Amino acid sequence: MTSTNLPLLLEAEQLANYLEHNTDDNLLILDVCTADNYAKHHIPGAIHISPQSLQAGSAPVPGKLPSKEQLKQLFSDVGLNDSKHVIAYDDEGGGWAGRLIWTLDVLGHKNYSYLNGGLHAWLNEGHSSESKTNTGRPTDFQVTIDNNPIAVVADIVAKLNDNNFGIWDARSAEEYDGSKVLAKRAGHIPGAINIDWLELMDRDRNMRLIDLELLQKRLEDVGLGKEKEIVTHCQTHHRSGLSYLAMKILGYTNIKGYDGSWSEWGNRDDTPIE
Repeated sequence: MTSTNLPLLLEAEQLANYLEHNTDDNLLILDVCTADNYAKHHIPGAIHISPQSLQAGSAPVPGKLPSKEQLKQLFSDVGLNDSKHVIAYDDEGGGWAGRLIWTLDVLGHKNYSYLNGGLHAWLNEGHSSESKTNTGRPTDFQVTIDNNPIAVVADIVAKLNDNNFGIWDARSAEEYDGSKVLAKRAGHIPGAINIDWLELMDRDRNMRLIDLELLQKRLEDVGLGKEKEIVTHCQTHHRSGLSYLAMKILGYTNIKGYDGSWSEWGNRDDTPIE
């Protein structure tokens, strides 16, 4: 078994078994946990990426994709190249790991796996950890941007009445109905379906994804089937990193992340709101 045929949805036991039997220079384990958690315990060999480095961070739309220069610096520093198979994990149930995988899609890098349950599953199931800081062997990573996974306001507005288009709003119910206000205007994009990202995490199974068959049925029941183009968003495209990831794992082929998310939509004056 080589790193390039590791499954997209990778279980802790599978990764532990792989690491035990393979010395693979093409495996790049990226930890998108808090700095404190990384310093305390992480998967052996994992390199830390600050979650905030995956976003531009500029008000009022902090969730936008970083600049090409920032992306080049980040991924050159950790040692990414075309041959690397990335293992993405976090300590919160998949939001930041999903944001990382969306970013890799934008960069055209398709060799990756998500560690199901992340750090929770790894530690709670007794796998070995370490606390030393790991650094990558720097590369000269060349950034090219694939716009296909990126949703923008104009395209969303143009498709609001398209029956082959759907929007997954991964925010809380209170943000969706406008009772919790985190931008100049409150509410949701017309026609958007609200499934809170927290509902995708199984707390009884170490923060793994919930049963995928049940999730697929729920998405179909609310009109977010695989035949449609689906845009997912939250406030900054962090929580919706998990909904994007979940759809990838389910086999959706036409999904986009809206990195502007509600911080952009709700702070503009020209966007329609329900």
